[in-house]
Amino acid sequence: MTSITIRDVPDDILTSVKVHAAQAGQSLQAYVLGLLADDAEKAAPLIRQEGETSGQKFVRRLRGSGTEPTTAHMSTDELMEMLRGE
Repeated sequence: MTSITIRDVPDDILTSVKVHAAQAGQSLQAYVLGLLADDAEKAAPLIRQEGETSGQKFVRRLRGSGTEPTTAHMSTDELMEMLRGE
């Protein structure tokens, strides 16, 4: 894997990101990596596993995302309702 160094980060931004990471129960590195992964997924075409519906992909992504702790307790049905906007 490659490492990234971000220079000249203003103190107020770094503090805010550290607080968000702590609130999500993650290290700063894990939190920022999650942000980068989310951004990369939005920018790239979505690749589905064979036979997977977009709803199943959504549920899989939410369950594996440390940046969405509010969905960790939700059932598949609840997540699908969220997807449908119900």
